[in-house]
Amino acid sequence: MLTTISDGRLTVSADTAGAELHSVSLDGKEYLWQCGDAWKRYAPVLFPFICSPAGKKYRAGGAEYTMPANHGFARDSVFEASGASEKKMSFTLASSDETKKVYPYDFLLTVSYEISEGVLYVSNTVKNTGSGDMYFYLGGHPAFNCPLEEVLSFEDYYVEYEKPETVIQVWNGTRTILNGESRLDMTRPLFDNDVIMKDAPLSKKVTLKSDKSPRGVELGWTNSVGCISVWSPTGNNEARFVCLEPWTSVPVYADDEYPDIEQKPHAVKLAAGKEYTFGYYIKVY
Repeated sequence: MLTTISDGRLTVSADTAGAELHSVSLDGKEYLWQCGDAWKRYAPVLFPFICSPAGKKYRAGGAEYTMPANHGFARDSVFEASGASEKKMSFTLASSDETKKVYPYDFLLTVSYEISEGVLYVSNTVKNTGSGDMYFYLGGHPAFNCPLEEVLSFEDYYVEYEKPETVIQVWNGTRTILNGESRLDMTRPLFDNDVIMKDAPLSKKVTLKSDKSPRGVELGWTNSVGCISVWSPTGNNEARFVCLEPWTSVPVYADDEYPDIEQKPHAVKLAAGKEYTFGYYIKVY
């Protein structure tokens, strides 16, 4: 079920299916990728994992579990619409017998979208409703149209980091993507080795933009972000989008040498009864 909020110019829709954004439009112009054949998602919520552990298996409390879906189960779960007003909507997902088959913890996940002064603020709050510590990874995966103008091409765009960054990709060999630079030009071969990740970025925002257009997307984070990633499918010219992904950390597979989730150095540890909020914002223009 879709819920829509608006301030008169910025209009945002999200679904109880996955608490996923379905539309971010400004004055009728759509900025969010519309779930085409090249990628059948809009902006999934990543929880309780980012990507997958080796063999999709991990240990928790001394027992082995299998997380069958990439990026965890939140994106494929049905949330409850837990509140909506003119400019804010929230969705909740509680642990259940089904989630405990793949993830043993009691939790309440609340995803909220709020428009304030023309900006969309996204918050993902995890509450530990169990009696012991819980561990998880959490992130966003919004995909934005690229190009944003029909007369332009994918290659007319670039992602600009707020500050110069050094990005070294270690996947099927090692290559330097950025070396103290802030501009990442969009090309299909850029993504030949999959996602471009920046761990512990200096930047607090990134912007998808073109020198040939006044339109763009700024994504920033309202609290500490452990990793910002940029992704689009390689070799597919129908994938007319770029994902700007804020994560709590590098993916779970970076911690594969530690099979027990309690020992994974990048997992968020949350005590019983406590809450953890991971937030970011989206500004379109």
